[in-house]
Amino acid sequence: MSFILKEVNDHVAYITFNRPEKFNSFNREMAMDLQKALDECMSDENVRAVYITATGKAFCAGQDLAEAMDPNGPELRAIVHGHYNPIIERIRNIEKPVVCAVNGVAAGAGANLALCCDIVVAAEQATFIQAFSKIGLIPDCGGTYFLPRLIGFQKASALMMMGDKVDAKEAERLGMIYKYFPADTFEEESKNIARYLATMPTQAFAYTKLALNDSFQNNLTQQLALEEDYQATCGETADFAEGTAAFLEKRQAQFTGK
Repeated sequence: MSFILKEVNDHVAYITFNRPEKFNSFNREMAMDLQKALDECMSDENVRAVYITATGKAFCAGQDLAEAMDPNGPELRAIVHGHYNPIIERIRNIEKPVVCAVNGVAAGAGANLALCCDIVVAAEQATFIQAFSKIGLIPDCGGTYFLPRLIGFQKASALMMMGDKVDAKEAERLGMIYKYFPADTFEEESKNIARYLATMPTQAFAYTKLALNDSFQNNLTQQLALEEDYQATCGETADFAEGTAAFLEKRQAQFTGK
């Protein structure tokens, strides 16, 4: 059984964590399979948006501790360096929007993997927890990078140290996620977001991601210069020509991601 399922429909790549009996916790095989799936999404011109979710009641319980504690298994440094860091880098650098649909509990690495995505939505029953302090570890998967930028230093620090559980409604209120949906509409509503993004000017989305990534380290002058360069590049795309023509002609634009 594959721990990562992937299919492409209507220009959306649907990636599903498929280890429900272990609450979709990551082992090496699952991490490598996810890296491969993301690489395929990057190189496939037919894919214009990526949608990540999971089977079962949980989204992802983080690292499979049985693997981490196995004396014959990989050490923690190897797990972080070889399993998780490449996943986060791929999600942030893939030149396509990534929607994460959190269907249940997202704990530890599972929570932070979700939070690094471009648009994060959750089912009403979903929860987020920085579970690392409960086993004497620090947040990884970019948690110390993304969470304070999403909700502020003080709140992020407290959640990491206290290990509080945050429900979907509170996560939306804090700005941790974009939206939450009732359980009965969650799947359709979340997929609609990915489908919509796949019809939009995905070249512009790629440069938006690059600009957001660089905004974490640039000063204002550097960021303004970056925006100038990226705007000029986007202005040369077929999508810009189509979008402006559609606006002037008062019709629906037909973007191709070119």
